[in-house]
Amino acid sequence: MTDDQTVEQMRVMMHVRSRIGAHGTTFTSSFANFPLCCPSRATFLTGQYAHNHGVLGNTAPGGGFRAFRDRRSLATWLQDAGYRTALVGKYLSQTPRRYIPPGWSEWYAASGGTTQRVYDYTLNQNGRLVEYGMRPRDFKTDVLTTKAVRFIRRQAPRRQPFFLFVAYTAPHGGGPDPSSGRRRDCANTTKRAPRHRGAFEREPLPRPPSFNERSTSDKPARLSRRPRMRPRLIREIERRYRCGLESLLSVDEGVRDIVRTLARRNELDNTLVIFTSDNGLLHGEHRIWTGKDAVYEEVVRVPLVMRGPGIPRGATVTTPVVNADLAPTIARVARVEPNLRVDGRSLLPLARDPDLGHDRGILIEHRGVYSAIRTARYLYARHAGGGQELYDMRADPFQLRSRHDDPDFAQIRGELAARLAELRDCSGRSCRR
Repeated sequence: MTDDQTVEQMRVMMHVRSRIGAHGTTFTSSFANFPLCCPSRATFLTGQYAHNHGVLGNTAPGGGFRAFRDRRSLATWLQDAGYRTALVGKYLSQTPRRYIPPGWSEWYAASGGTTQRVYDYTLNQNGRLVEYGMRPRDFKTDVLTTKAVRFIRRQAPRRQPFFLFVAYTAPHGGGPDPSSGRRRDCANTTKRAPRHRGAFEREPLPRPPSFNERSTSDKPARLSRRPRMRPRLIREIERRYRCGLESLLSVDEGVRDIVRTLARRNELDNTLVIFTSDNGLLHGEHRIWTGKDAVYEEVVRVPLVMRGPGIPRGATVTTPVVNADLAPTIARVARVEPNLRVDGRSLLPLARDPDLGHDRGILIEHRGVYSAIRTARYLYARHAGGGQELYDMRADPFQLRSRHDDPDFAQIRGELAARLAELRDCSGRSCRR
């Protein structure tokens, strides 16, 4: 799992696409239920929508570690079934420095206030705090990959099955920067491995039709009042975007090393391998230079590819799916029963028959900001304060013209509003209808 990675950025992930996607299934309409770090990760670990697992932000009292009921999660299901489990990387914010949650056999988690740092950070290594410095060999992405590979090497020759959650911080911004601090050195933004410096130094910033949108009068008030971005700000967005791409190259190499290790240990064909992100990020679309509290595709749509038992090779699924589906999918492959009511569903049947569930509605929610429903064709959102948005994603994939007040879409709006009202309070089976 990466952090803040968009679907567009998948184009630089050559190993992810060739070693997972080409040998498995790509889900092109995968969405994050609550596109924010902690709520999204809690959804992955429970298979529940955020309004059910209760993690509604990144900080206490309503979010972060303190809000997460960790005694019943994917890790405990699998450990109770005989799996050896390990987390390597990022967990939930505000987790106590020496804490190890229930269900984890091995724990190598970013600790304290250094969670997003890639240098000069602390890892909780099975209860022992280990400090890392500013040397190239301390670069966090590479350290996490090494720990993941070593875990596989220890486990793969044995009969005990294992579950490994590798949570990278790229391409999320973080410091400190051991370089000179010049703009081209990614100061105050995402860091990349020294070996990848300048790999995308001349890469142009994508400018879809929604970039620096000419008119936002159709958007809710808090968004429609944003001014158009000036050239200086656009150059800064481009600089940050390039650094983000460069940071993903070490993640891509990490995926290569993990998949290669599974193959060398003769476990690859017997292992479900999933690659995704917790949420996306805006890079100037709709005049928003950064952020993830808007209900636009760059934020809510996330990469999802997987390979392994029961996953067809070289397939593509366009039906909407959600990150709440991942825990039930893993549970089904592992033949374990979740000990809580999950809102998602296993993706194995859909991978085999992509026509299943074509009319499914996905709930996207953000406490105090909006709630929305995403279907194969439409996105409808209700905002705090009364604003609405409605997009025909087939005719308007860049979300340039909201149809919420268009009389021709009145019936569609009414139907979607009714379905959204049901999803906002759904639980278990009612979320999967």
